[in-house]
Amino acid sequence: MDFASSSGGTVSESRATTSAKIVVAGGFGVGKTTFVGAVSEINPLRTEAVMTSASAGIDDLTHTGGKTTTTVAMDFGRITLDQDLILYLFGTPGQDRFWFMWDDLVRGAIGAIVLCDTRRLADCFPAVDYFENSGLPFVVALNGFDGQQPYTPEEVREALQIGPDAPIITTDARHRADAKSALITLVEHALMARLR
Repeated sequence: MDFASSSGGTVSESRATTSAKIVVAGGFGVGKTTFVGAVSEINPLRTEAVMTSASAGIDDLTHTGGKTTTTVAMDFGRITLDQDLILYLFGTPGQDRFWFMWDDLVRGAIGAIVLCDTRRLADCFPAVDYFENSGLPFVVALNGFDGQQPYTPEEVREALQIGPDAPIITTDARHRADAKSALITLVEHALMARLR
């Protein structure tokens, strides 16, 4: 809305900016760091450490053979979805030895994106269970590796035993447009959950 000023010009009424915290979770090597990096409008903060022989036999590299680093605390990024809506993204570490940090990372979040590699579906069970038990709205995003989506969202819903309220979408964590679309789906889902 414009208001006339005494000098004959106009002064625009400024809108309040709203910010929201989003968590990006999932199993080891599922694409959380890639997702945050693809969509962030700032250089993302990454707490990556080089994988050493100490993780041999602990971290399954079967489907992530080229992986040489791992998140040990969090990833952080930011995206402006609209003039008055800024999202702050917090990517969780994937290995179970770092799960003790999740409560702190999730505190104050409006919702979560659970990235899922359907080649390793069991790896996303802990994240799904965590958010179901906490009551935090979440979206399951099937990250297509090598451009492949071997299972449909409904097949994954059945396998994970997720109710009809939680959206399950396909995405490619490498592409900004896909990641942004996943965030929009989550924000809409979180808003609807608050209205119920």
